[in-house]
Amino acid sequence: MIIDATDAILGRMATVAAKKALLGEKIDIVNCEKAVVTGSKERILERFKQKRDMGIPLKGPYFPRMPDRIVRRTVRGMLPYKKDKGRKAFQNVMCYIGVPENLKEQKIEKIAEADVSKMPSLKYIYIKDVSRFLGAKI
Repeated sequence: MIIDATDAILGRMATVAAKKALLGEKIDIVNCEKAVVTGSKERILERFKQKRDMGIPLKGPYFPRMPDRIVRRTVRGMLPYKKDKGRKAFQNVMCYIGVPENLKEQKIEKIAEADVSKMPSLKYIYIKDVSRFLGAKI
């Protein structure tokens, strides 16, 4: 299954991907940089910066900067990744910036209940902007 993350709310999209992965499906998430996180911009950036600065640089915990890694980490949080079934499910989830050449011809699905364009008064920020704030070079 290929999921298009364009204008998709990150948490809602990640739950769908996690459930499908636990059922044994292979999940590819494309356009990760265009996913959104809802809330006020200042609060979101503050929360992500806090996650990034947590821990000791050489020991961890490590939090990613790139948008595809942030999305994959969010999906991981919704899986029992310390157990065997969660580890296997997490290996079936792949995230990409843009659409790779090998996936262009295949059918790409949009998740309807996670679309932010249907909610005009909602505050949100794109994962690409969060990534740049954290120091990613995209």
